Amino acid sequence: MPTRKLVVPEGMENIYATYHYAPGILVGDTLYISGQVGRDENLNVVEGAEAQFAQAFENVGKVLSAAGARFDDVVELETWFADSMADLKTFMAVKDRYFTNAYPTWTGFAVKGFSMPGILVEIKCTAILGLGDQ
Repeated sequence: MPTRKLVVPEGMENIYATYHYAPGILVGDTLYISGQVGRDENLNVVEGAEAQFAQAFENVGKVLSAAGARFDDVVELETWFADSMADLKTFMAVKDRYFTNAYPTWTGFAVKGFSMPGILVEIKCTAILGLGDQ
């Protein structure tokens, strides 16, 4: 029977302690990553669309790394954009810096808003450890 392992990368302890959710949960070799946003380790929202998108992907990368995974292991990507997808072209350019070999499935949504003012995007992923080695 698979086991459930909490994945809280160094620097994300504030998220777990303050908001009471896991940045990631590893069940067997499947990693479920909670929605990551463009805020730093002090929970400050990063300014500027491109910088915020990059920080959100860096946060995804921290969870992947803490679980022993990488971007090539991601099989599903979901993104939620604040109010509209006006910055989609910029987002895609940033996304392509992280997904360079194996593209995941991808679903994007425009939503009314997020839990913190100034957040432009939230990124949620599912990864299967070891897929990037194939």
